[in-house]
Amino acid sequence: MKKGSKRLATTSGIIISVVFLYLAFRDLKAEQFWSSIHTVKVQLLLLAVPTYFIALTVIALRWQYLLRAVRLIPLRSLAELVTICYMGNGVYPLRAGEALRIYLLRRNHNVPLASATATVMVERAFDGVVMLSFIMFSLLFIDIQSAEVGTIVSIATPLFVGAVMVFFLLAAKPALMRKLISGASRFLPSRLETLVNHLGEDMIVGLAGLRTPTLLLGAVISSYVTWAIEAAVYWIVMFAFGLDLGFTVALLIIGAVNLAGVVSAAPGQVGVYEFVVSTILIALGTSAPIAAGYAVVVHLVIWIPTTLFGFLLLLRQGMDFADIRRARELEQALS
Repeated sequence: MKKGSKRLATTSGIIISVVFLYLAFRDLKAEQFWSSIHTVKVQLLLLAVPTYFIALTVIALRWQYLLRAVRLIPLRSLAELVTICYMGNGVYPLRAGEALRIYLLRRNHNVPLASATATVMVERAFDGVVMLSFIMFSLLFIDIQSAEVGTIVSIATPLFVGAVMVFFLLAAKPALMRKLISGASRFLPSRLETLVNHLGEDMIVGLAGLRTPTLLLGAVISSYVTWAIEAAVYWIVMFAFGLDLGFTVALLIIGAVNLAGVVSAAPGQVGVYEFVVSTILIALGTSAPIAAGYAVVVHLVIWIPTTLFGFLLLLRQGMDFADIRRARELEQALS
């Protein structure tokens, strides 16, 4: 992405965050907000933290399934890269953590950039479909009138379902993908044409996991397991606030808030996250102060430990925060 486009996207993301923060907290008084947090059961928050790290480990397992057709990477190594990725996404805009983990996978394990990128793109498409299915399932048991949820579903459904269908088509028909890449690159200078075709072959390899039934099944199952575990984090924090709303509400919230993330380029979905979570809880009859307090606390439970631990892991990799910002330049340097 060019510097001008990147700056525009970053600025737009920040503006979106500010607008949604205003919408989430515009009618809330400070004393009501702090009162809602004051009674939270801290011991349950401490239980939620390791639960979230279990979810990250299962995410790494899914990535291992998708990468196995390229190279078998130890789960511990992938778990470290996933944690670093989440930390990077939480502190820098434009999901810079994704580029960082692709770079580190190339640097540490010599996995081609295009192959790694293909697996990450498949992950994001899988995540979208899982979130949609969580929302659809939860709405079978929850009576909620929320225009925001309907808007999120209507925008996300064609986007993610379409992406999954395209990935499966290209994975099942590598010859078709080669033909498309060859046709698009033949108008380029010969050196650039060779590079594009080479990257195309790496992407075909990266999608190979979708052609292997056992690897595909492992990736699909782990996708649902990891997000169900993360939904358990939301559920635990509900109990910390004294909210007895049921696990299906946690599934609805996690589905809606992650799908809403596609509209925000700001770090950690700040603003959009709080607005979506509090809006759903208020629609279910929760008071505005408690809904806002819950949204902020569950966001911090997910963000703070991951950021701190992810940064320690980043230091172990011989890198620092500046390298997150430069992730895409580092990625290009290895290509």
